[in-house]
Amino acid sequence: MKIHEYQGKKLFADFGVTVLSSRVARTAAEAAEAFRALGGSIAVVKSQIHAGGRGKGTFKENPQQRGVQLVKSADEAATAAGNMLGKTLVTIQTGAEGKLVNQVLVEAGCDIARELYLGIVLDRAAKRPVLMCSQEGGVDIEKVAHETPEKIFKEHFDPAQGLESYQVRKLCKRLGIEGKSVLVADKFMRAICRLFVQLDCSLLEINPLVVTKAGELVALDSKITFDDNASFRHKDLAELRDLSEEEESEVRASNAGLSYVKLDGNIGCLVNGAGLAMSTMDIIKLHGGEPANFLDVGGGANADQVTEAFRIILSDPHVKAVLVNIFGGIMKCTTIAEAIVTAAKTVGFKVPLVVRLEGTQVEEGRKILANSGINIIAATDLTDAAKKAVAAI
Repeated sequence: MKIHEYQGKKLFADFGVTVLSSRVARTAAEAAEAFRALGGSIAVVKSQIHAGGRGKGTFKENPQQRGVQLVKSADEAATAAGNMLGKTLVTIQTGAEGKLVNQVLVEAGCDIARELYLGIVLDRAAKRPVLMCSQEGGVDIEKVAHETPEKIFKEHFDPAQGLESYQVRKLCKRLGIEGKSVLVADKFMRAICRLFVQLDCSLLEINPLVVTKAGELVALDSKITFDDNASFRHKDLAELRDLSEEEESEVRASNAGLSYVKLDGNIGCLVNGAGLAMSTMDIIKLHGGEPANFLDVGGGANADQVTEAFRIILSDPHVKAVLVNIFGGIMKCTTIAEAIVTAAKTVGFKVPLVVRLEGTQVEEGRKILANSGINIIAATDLTDAAKKAVAAI
């Protein structure tokens, strides 16, 4: 689950991480009032969407307008907010379709001396979280990682022990942080690592992390993604979820107990098992096709869930064929076969349907499909299924 910048900064403050004073506004008038309430001579109005690159992003309705703007009066804040709210912001991370801006963050100004980058992810190879820092803050960090990876400094830490002070000192030396700022960095970095672990984050980024002229460290941005598998431990975080920022079909699938991720291809996939689903997408690509989705119905799905899975797949206008790949273990092939027949009657298939069944009650499942009267392209194995799906398109 992703959250907005302003929500992330509230969590930062709860853990003792320094952030600037700010207010959320959902109208131009609220933005003007927020500027006055902050009491400074300058502020920054920031579009709030679940994507990075907002400062360089532009609006579909007005390509000259940026997603982050510096303002020097309440009137300017109102104008900037009015130019953002209700508009579609396109950034390097949103894709061409962009995201609708429903709220903005009006944040106090800051005396910036330097801009750094800080991020934490889970290093699965090391089986530990890794804190990453760079002097190249405020820029496209992905480009830095690709072209000059030596500029990104890393420290793995034990999630139970937390980041150690000696590790902070090592990073400070590489980042050029000196004097009293080292003590500030120690408090800041250890707190942010503690937040990452205690809230079961899968990603945390601050870009830029600012060193002020007074030597303080301030989180000028916030990007947090939580591990959905740990959501049962954090019921209080559920209220931070913004469904308007999520793909409608993915929300629909989640409500049905299905694991679904929408992609850009044209071959819909219905598979049981995450590994098998990924293998199915790989082999579709291998034979020249493009998967339209990842969809794992799981081992215990019932006919209603499978029917809903078909509805979700077929609701994508880009889908030109559907590939069903089932290896029956817990999930019986007869259950899938009956669900396909039910879906054909209730949803209707207007695109080619390729089905590969193996495993528990496979012969009975194949008979159900053969006697259904549905136009199905039967496949003998996964390679055969992928080739037939690509050929059908």
